[in-house]
Amino acid sequence: MTPESVLTLFQHALEVILILIMIVLIPALIVGLLVSMFQAATQINEMTLSFIPKLIVTLVTLMVAGPWMLRYMLEYTQRLIMDIPYLIG
Repeated sequence: MTPESVLTLFQHALEVILILIMIVLIPALIVGLLVSMFQAATQINEMTLSFIPKLIVTLVTLMVAGPWMLRYMLEYTQRLIMDIPYLIG
């Protein structure tokens, strides 16, 4: 295995991780921003007011995007396993 192939594998793994994380984090960040603006406008400082909506949005996002995320991870893993002979030799 050459250093270039190791770096390519590592780079592709980071890209997969970044894509999968961003799908879950972006909706939660948007809801957190909206709740923070609501809290600033009404001067309500309740911790559960920001936690519960983000939790609900994260769960809904995982339910909606979960099958696609699982398929994406499986395709990456299958491609990685199929490339093992080429990476070794």
